[in-house]
Amino acid sequence: MRVLFVCIQNAGRSRMAEGFARAAGLQARSAGSAPAAAAHPVVVQAMDEVGIDVGSRAPRTLVAADVEWADLVVTMGCGDACPVLPDTAFRDWQLPDPAGMDIGAVRKVRDEVARRVQALAAEHAAPGTNPPTG
Repeated sequence: MRVLFVCIQNAGRSRMAEGFARAAGLQARSAGSAPAAAAHPVVVQAMDEVGIDVGSRAPRTLVAADVEWADLVVTMGCGDACPVLPDTAFRDWQLPDPAGMDIGAVRKVRDEVARRVQALAAEHAAPGTNPPTG
């Protein structure tokens, strides 16, 4: 599954989601409708705490080719700036923007992003990879 995570600045939520998705074995990208110059330092710190680097590359501008590549686009507050294409699944995750938050608040956002990405990965796991129930 190819997942595109989109937020406004591509400096916080979408970067965290991309990092967790890649760690979960999903093909993932992230982009922003109005990207910042760099990832939010407190987001980089919070993700470093869980062993995921989100600060080594600059935020990216969202382009139509990203949406065309994706099987699923997960938006996080970019509103009408996200292009919509037929035959592409979209979801919107209402998550607070970590810009300006202290590390404790960012950790809460990080943990919620991780929970949602894990649920997404489990939902889209290859057949036969789920543990037996019962």
